[in-house]
Amino acid sequence: MDHQTSAMRFNNKFDLNLLVALDHLLHLRSVSGAAARMNVTQSAMSNALLRLRNYFDDELLVKIGRKMELTPRAEALKDSIRDLLVRVDWTIASTSEFDPAQSDRCFKILASDYTMATLVPALLARCEAAAPGIRFDFLQQVQAPERALERGDVDLLIIPREFSSKLHPSEVIVEEDFCAIAWSKGKFARGKLSRSDYTKASHVVMRPAIATQSLETRYLEQGGVTRNEAISTYAFTAIPHLVVGTNRIATLHRRLAKLAQRSLPIRIIELPVSLPIMQQCVQWHRYRSNDAGLIWLRDTMRAAALELR
Repeated sequence: MDHQTSAMRFNNKFDLNLLVALDHLLHLRSVSGAAARMNVTQSAMSNALLRLRNYFDDELLVKIGRKMELTPRAEALKDSIRDLLVRVDWTIASTSEFDPAQSDRCFKILASDYTMATLVPALLARCEAAAPGIRFDFLQQVQAPERALERGDVDLLIIPREFSSKLHPSEVIVEEDFCAIAWSKGKFARGKLSRSDYTKASHVVMRPAIATQSLETRYLEQGGVTRNEAISTYAFTAIPHLVVGTNRIATLHRRLAKLAQRSLPIRIIELPVSLPIMQQCVQWHRYRSNDAGLIWLRDTMRAAALELR
């Protein structure tokens, strides 16, 4: 009885629907932006902000210059509010059953262009046969990808194990080694590649949004190898194109190099240094381990990955 009375007092004092408004206000830092996101008038959102300020006894958003900034209390609330709403949303939406043949669900997956070129085609082929109605929204890599997972912006991450979060479950689905590539008519068209050749050559490298350096760069530096980085790009799939017609070389995933070799005059060369095997993981939010749709998708992804070996 006391518990029920306390809950009633809480519900009478605070409209739980305001949590959604608070979430948008804290992340967008804009009354007009939050109003547009919730499809309400700006005056309605201003009223919601006033009620929130009264409840928390805090300004939450303050104008500094031309920008709205969060108060320390608002900063402390931001992630907790989003986490709560995401958990509620997934609890309501989750189901213990998933029929791939009948589903029209859209899965949002954050993946690199390496994954798009290697794993994804095999995945889509399997899905078209077993689940013709499902849809995919593939999103590019971002810094702190676990935040996209926690905000509910994506369903799955496909990332190297080193970049995965320890706060959420994951499993290795693809293992990949690295090789060097060079233009088949250039300086490195024949013969082995010595360590001296490798370190002195001009390199094409990829700088990912997910981290300050790519995984192979991290592996090389851990082994005491520094490259002469002449050209950098945001896409792994661009790298083979950028070595053709030059004496530059690059370090690339072997599967991607073999794909590029089908259409470009490049040579695949064994590296003169030993690098660890890359383990590519699929990661999901810990609250969604029982999501039947994601379980099916991970199973399908695992089967598709086996076709790559």
